Amino acid sequence: MTRKNTWATLIAAVALSLPLTACKDTKTLQENEQLKAHVAELQKENGEMGNNLETITAARDALMKENEALKAELKARKTKRTKAASGKHRRR
Repeated sequence: MTRKNTWATLIAAVALSLPLTACKDTKTLQENEQLKAHVAELQKENGEMGNNLETITAARDALMKENEALKAELKARKTKRTKAASGKHRRR
């Protein structure tokens, strides 16, 4: 009789655990799908940020070149002005 009871308990435990396992698997699958969607979204954002970084870097490089050109122009103007001023003789 004890053996029948043990087998009955074991069978009942297995029968009750199957739905719980199936429920867990369903929940895990749902979480997995959500995580996959989130990863795909993050990869898309990462690609967009990479493009933005390239654009910003190109703009920065262009501004640096323009800044250097303006500095050179300013330096040339100062040099011309200094030479012109030193060439004039003032009468007293």
